[in-house]
Amino acid sequence: MTLVQSRRREAVRTEAPGPVLVVTGMKREAACAMGEGVVVLCSGASVTRLRVELDRLHGRRFSAIVSFGLAGGLDYALRPGDIVVADAVISNGARHETHEHLSGALAEAIAAKGRKAVPGAIVGVDEPAMDTMSKAWLRESSRAHAVDMESHLAAEYARDWKIPFVALRAISDPASRALPPLAAKALTPEGDVDGKIVARELLRAPRQIGELILAGLDSRAAFGSLGRCGPLLGPLARLMLADL
Repeated sequence: MTLVQSRRREAVRTEAPGPVLVVTGMKREAACAMGEGVVVLCSGASVTRLRVELDRLHGRRFSAIVSFGLAGGLDYALRPGDIVVADAVISNGARHETHEHLSGALAEAIAAKGRKAVPGAIVGVDEPAMDTMSKAWLRESSRAHAVDMESHLAAEYARDWKIPFVALRAISDPASRALPPLAAKALTPEGDVDGKIVARELLRAPRQIGELILAGLDSRAAFGSLGRCGPLLGPLARLMLADL
């Protein structure tokens, strides 16, 4: 190692020692990411709430920001449980590039665990894409592989505070599948699924039960992938940033 490289590494250690901020939408997603050196922010699937929580951080020092959780599939080739490591996040015509080296390292680490990480864009939205027509329109307009409600805000925060940013999302509902309407109502502000709301909505519209069962199977595959990827986030980000 040269003297210059040594000094560069030492500068990173002293100037950017903060934890990794992981932005999620659900409590169960957050549980997959928790670990030493990680701060998890859960939005409860509310864009408004996430904006408020990010503002409260007020430039707190983080070594990296990761958008992590489930996503809806836009590319018909992607199946439940497939992993997208974004090369960019698109929202309202803006394109936020992710950190190339961190994204590449994540993809390699995921491959080492026997899973394939697909590179591609993620489109961020303020309202959930519940049906196949909405997903088709998003795919056509953005050419993105997946859609979620957190990545665009995490990317904006990372850009504003000049923090390395990556997005890792596991496909839950594929492009060909719609979500039951109750899915938009069932999350609590803390990011939990409210069983009482689910039961109430099924009583009102029992035909949703078929879609709910399929959604449950899809999310099981996606959470299985997140459970394998979550422990990589903190250690890998800190290791890679120390080498830059």
